[in-house]
Amino acid sequence: MEDRGSIPRSEVDRDTALTRGLRVLIQVAETGETNAKQLAAELGLPLSTTYRYLKTLRDFDLVEEFDGRYLPSSRLSSWSGHAATRSHLLELGQPFLRRLSARTGRTSVLAVREGRNAVCLRQVAPDEDADIAFRTYEVLPLDRGAGQRVLLAHAPAQIIAEVAATSEEPRERLLAALQQIREDGCAHSRSQLRAGATALAMPVIVRGEVLCSLTLAGHTERFGANTVRTLTPVLAEAADSLRAELEQSC
Repeated sequence: MEDRGSIPRSEVDRDTALTRGLRVLIQVAETGETNAKQLAAELGLPLSTTYRYLKTLRDFDLVEEFDGRYLPSSRLSSWSGHAATRSHLLELGQPFLRRLSARTGRTSVLAVREGRNAVCLRQVAPDEDADIAFRTYEVLPLDRGAGQRVLLAHAPAQIIAEVAATSEEPRERLLAALQQIREDGCAHSRSQLRAGATALAMPVIVRGEVLCSLTLAGHTERFGANTVRTLTPVLAEAADSLRAELEQSC
């Protein structure tokens, strides 16, 4: 075996640079959403070096940057085998949610179903909601939370049966709640998954298929019944707008 000390210094430097760049990429992918200072601290890298690697990763379309926050790109998602519609959701998601949060002053979330779980695909959260916010790519239970229940309500019967069989909520009560969601076209939850959090969610249906759930959430003290009534038509308009964008791009 060749001794590392015999490798030319330039080769060692390139290997070290590649390793560091991969560590930055892996950290962004596993964290879901982070900033340069957090990355530098977690990886023990100088901040200037971290920015340099992030720029390279952006140039190769491996990470995306929104106001100093870095997320895995839709290109990574397509490599992992997700459908083309998932890539479109990733591309559209962040700017769409930013507009929705700016309009409503609430956290906005796009979630998709993966088997018997939900995954937070994209999220934009005001600073005051940071303690109740999901992480990008966080895996969530389908039976708790408005956005997740919307996905469960429209899941295949076998998925519903499997989730109901393991849910902490009594089966008949959960099934009745899912039926109500299908009838109402939306879901509303309070402290189901995050204590002190209220959420309102609707499905985004493209050509008869529920591609994702669109959710508005926030602390319960600023998300009461009147706010739910006010934001319901706003969320319905946003879900229809996202549906129209996806129909054009898919």
